[in-house]
Amino acid sequence: MIGVMAPAAQRHVIREFFNLFKTPWEFHRPGTDYEILICSDSHPADNSAPLVLIYGYKEGSFDSEIGIQLRPQVGMSLLCFEEDRIPIYRNCSILSGLGRTILRTEDGESAALEFASTDRVCVRLGFDLFAEVEYLLERGQPLEHARIPTLDLQIALLRELIVTHSISLLEIPPVPAGHKFIVCLTHDVDHPGIRNHQWDHTIFGFLYRAVIGSIAGFFRGQRSLRQVAANWKAAFSLPFVYLGYAKDFWKTIGRYREIEGDAPATFFLIPQRNNPGRRADGPAPKRRAAHYGIDELEDEIKTLLSEGCEVGLHGIDAWRDPVSGRAELEAIRALRRASEIGVRMHWLYFDGNSPALLEKAGFSYDSTVGYNETIGFRAGTFQAFKPLNVDRLLELPMHIMDTALFFPSYLNLPAKQAKVMINQMVDQAARFGGALTINWHDRSIAPERLWDQPYIELLEYLKSKGAWFVTCAEAVSWFRKRRSAILYQANDIPIKVTLDSANDGQPALRVRLHHGRAANGEPLPTGEGFSEVTFNSSKELDMAWLNPAGMVRVA
Repeated sequence: MIGVMAPAAQRHVIREFFNLFKTPWEFHRPGTDYEILICSDSHPADNSAPLVLIYGYKEGSFDSEIGIQLRPQVGMSLLCFEEDRIPIYRNCSILSGLGRTILRTEDGESAALEFASTDRVCVRLGFDLFAEVEYLLERGQPLEHARIPTLDLQIALLRELIVTHSISLLEIPPVPAGHKFIVCLTHDVDHPGIRNHQWDHTIFGFLYRAVIGSIAGFFRGQRSLRQVAANWKAAFSLPFVYLGYAKDFWKTIGRYREIEGDAPATFFLIPQRNNPGRRADGPAPKRRAAHYGIDELEDEIKTLLSEGCEVGLHGIDAWRDPVSGRAELEAIRALRRASEIGVRMHWLYFDGNSPALLEKAGFSYDSTVGYNETIGFRAGTFQAFKPLNVDRLLELPMHIMDTALFFPSYLNLPAKQAKVMINQMVDQAARFGGALTINWHDRSIAPERLWDQPYIELLEYLKSKGAWFVTCAEAVSWFRKRRSAILYQANDIPIKVTLDSANDGQPALRVRLHHGRAANGEPLPTGEGFSEVTFNSSKELDMAWLNPAGMVRVA
């Protein structure tokens, strides 16, 4: 059991952190003995815990007692732990003392020291873990560190500090039974037909990129001759599309379903035609308005729902106004009878108040937190999390967006470089678990973009990595199930797991027992260093702590 000592103001952050790192814990109770004591900006209590982790950038009584000197750093710090780099966004101090260095800065200075005695180990870390979590969940990472899953790395660091010191650790990892991680395929539907556009900026932009941009892309090595021909053919067929003699090549929903096969997807649809909405400081640009409304896609919606797909809201003003949000939500509900409806804001409009306003409007989840300019981890995690100013709404972060990869004003990558970057993120998902959320816009597999082959190759790589393909709503439902699970652990007492929902047809959860490390730092001889059992309902588990077979028995 982990006991946590921290200021009262951090309690809401700590609760959310331990919904992401699902392990037995509680706020420190005087007189209670713990295996692990975490102190955040506080002096360690009189406790027999064999492992004490002290986080904080300010000097405290423990530092003066043990002879540690702290030197505060200015600005962001980047700490090195084994092969990983962990950004620290708030305050961080360099530590000087006689302890063993656990974390280093890029300049080789100590940011965490270990002190061992006969009966306990103390690790002093020069930053505040929960202040970092609060920063990531509320503000998010800057672009220069977008590719680093910082919050997941903080969890991995804490886990490693515990098991390295020969302490067994119980955990419910964010990994569905039978799979390595979750994948949500999503599509923002901005242009479901080129016939909706007649001599506006969208058409002029299309013609320029299809005719002139294709040639320029060919000489830069970013377009094949086949793609140039396809774009020119589409451009010169445009009059026949308007007359109804040629197929509207921007009607791509059916094509997506052919590509995705049995994998369900979530389509985010605009609620109303010709409404650009508002920015925080006034009207949004007129080109933000869509040339369709959700009621115009009733047939497509019925087909999608019959195939197990999800229809969510591509919101206009829901991010800033709960009255508008409720009206936009009802536009979806009129065509899709469902109690749980999610949203992603058009152009990723969002601010710190948006989660609370979306929750007030009645949304179950949001999937807006991500980047326009790049791919990566704005909140530093693959996991769905609860923003700190809401009661129920979950945020399902967006990680990979096609336009960020290929737009000239953003990364502007050739397909081969984009594939390398995408596959690296898939590999990270397989390492950490959680949900990888992908956004491929509706027109991106059509002329003039023709980004269909990178998407097809991405799906193939995801399947090879053991992903569980689900809609956003299904992923959020699985995360809610995991969040409801509670592990009860006490010495010599079987472990109890409580779960709000019974077997719901989704993959089960896992209870994972990390066996700790031997004195030489090597994993104990139990296979991968942990044992597991799956469960989908409340039960009592008899844990074979160090069973030579590396198995866990179910009572």
